[in-house]
Amino acid sequence: MPATAPSHQPRRRRRTSRLLVAAATVVTAGALAAAALPASASTGGNGRGNDGQGQGHGQGHGQGRYQDIQLLSFNDLHGNLEPPAGSSGRVTEVQPDGTTETVDAGGVEYLATHLREARKGNRYSITAAGGDMVGASPLLSGLFHDEPTIEALNQLDLDVTSVGNHEFDEGARELARLQNGGCHPTEGCYTDKTFKGADFPYLAANVLDEKTKKPILKPYWVWKHNGVKVGFIGVTLEGTPGIVSAEGVKGLTFKDEVETINKYAKELQRQGVKSIVALIHEGGFPASSSYNYDCDSPGAGDGVSGPIVDIARNITPQVDALVTGHTHNAYVCTIPDPAGNPRTVTSASSFGRLYTDTTLTYDRATGDIARTSVKSANHVVTRDVPKAPDMTRLIDRWNTLAAPIGNRPVGYVTADINRDGTESPLGDLIADAQLAYGKEQDPETDLALMNPGGIRAPLTYAASGAEGDGVVTYAEAFTVQPFANTVNLKDYTGAQLIQVLKEQVSGPNEAAPKILQISSGLTYTLDLTKSGADRVVTDSIRLNGAPVDENATYRVASNSFLAGGGDGFTTLGEGTNESVGADDLAAFEQYLTANSSAGSPLAPPAADRITVVR
Repeated sequence: MPATAPSHQPRRRRRTSRLLVAAATVVTAGALAAAALPASASTGGNGRGNDGQGQGHGQGHGQGRYQDIQLLSFNDLHGNLEPPAGSSGRVTEVQPDGTTETVDAGGVEYLATHLREARKGNRYSITAAGGDMVGASPLLSGLFHDEPTIEALNQLDLDVTSVGNHEFDEGARELARLQNGGCHPTEGCYTDKTFKGADFPYLAANVLDEKTKKPILKPYWVWKHNGVKVGFIGVTLEGTPGIVSAEGVKGLTFKDEVETINKYAKELQRQGVKSIVALIHEGGFPASSSYNYDCDSPGAGDGVSGPIVDIARNITPQVDALVTGHTHNAYVCTIPDPAGNPRTVTSASSFGRLYTDTTLTYDRATGDIARTSVKSANHVVTRDVPKAPDMTRLIDRWNTLAAPIGNRPVGYVTADINRDGTESPLGDLIADAQLAYGKEQDPETDLALMNPGGIRAPLTYAASGAEGDGVVTYAEAFTVQPFANTVNLKDYTGAQLIQVLKEQVSGPNEAAPKILQISSGLTYTLDLTKSGADRVVTDSIRLNGAPVDENATYRVASNSFLAGGGDGFTTLGEGTNESVGADDLAAFEQYLTANSSAGSPLAPPAADRITVVR
């Protein structure tokens, strides 16, 4: 899933004011509680240390054998500085009676308040992230190549993060700029001040320069305070090249996550760092959509599946906790390490809607974490607390620059157009927009395909600003499609087209299907009672009512990411007679403007092109 991206640089330390706010977080259950916290573990007052490679939130008074370390973490922010709209700005919560409710969540003004409140009373506090801090961002950040998000993360006192796949949307050079600072190479400086870059290190242990064979950024970072040392190793998923545009990962090699973490865990151990946390931009799929479900019921880690499970089971026991991401899910699980010992694995959903608060008990005698007393829980970034004034000022400053572009109306809708479901109304709308654009470029265009991961937010009926209900602004359209892909046309045989549809549920997409969103006229049946490629019923595939002819040629519109074979659709990369068009956002905007008006707004498509059998 391509987008706009990245960040990294040496650490400067700053101190923001602490807001006195009521702690309004909702706590999930879940933790490693095999033994009680050592009685001598201590907590205490606030402040900042500054020794070694990292700094602590606190200053020491007395030192016992055991020291509690607070680890605050989040992941997949994707430049969502303002509260996300629609379902992207809500989380589901299990109530004591077993029912569920949704809670509005997210927005860095609230995230800052919650994190600052959580740090109070914790003498040793670290804030870490699991990648995708930037990329696929709303217009407020994406328009400025995510400089606003890096500034916000600096003010949030983020200590360290791994890279994610979206940190590579604009390539390694842009990632280095966001880390180290400097004005954009083509657009220059957006203000009268030179962009300073990130105050926190981006870690990229498994991302190597093809020529030097060395990591493009630091592989690890060590936090030190009052004799306590915690090492952090950061990796992104090995499969990053398959979900990022080819240009974004040009000249880079992505190595196995487990092998890389185990390698650097040994190196940290040799340096005397025995407490280690892995920041992994890869994740799992929880058994429940509620953030506070019991992930360890009926047994440890039974409530989560997906890639992170095997990764967690194979990472060396020298690593004490895993902060994960990528799947945008919420979980706090214990998954046994290779020695059979429980180990905490966390993920805090996405878009700044949750943060995880983990207590690691450090044993000064051994320099390691007493893992049996690790505790962890996800907390909601509710919007019923005061906004952090410094974040409000930051948002207002960048909004002033973005408003003339972002506030322009581009269309009108009768209701929310959502991106949820196997086939979504918004997915159909975007595919129709790309088909219409394709026909303008070449009347022989037959259909359009859209990857679901490229649809980043719903279109909401309620006004996001002063534009009025039902008005779609350029900023809202940008948030839906922020990747700056082009709409490309390619020729495929009917047999290739059938194979593309089967690749949705086979090969690399078999375990986690990626169902393409399809334009009007294309229909078929998806039988989920079957397995693999058989889930796409070949005889059901129709285009404008007629069966797809395996020997005929079809002209297909798709974004450049898909046309290049992204998301595991290798057959899409094999098309011929390619024509490269304008960017996909322009095609979407053009379609909205041409097909809606204040007097005749656009209704959500019925999302009835794919018949799903369960």
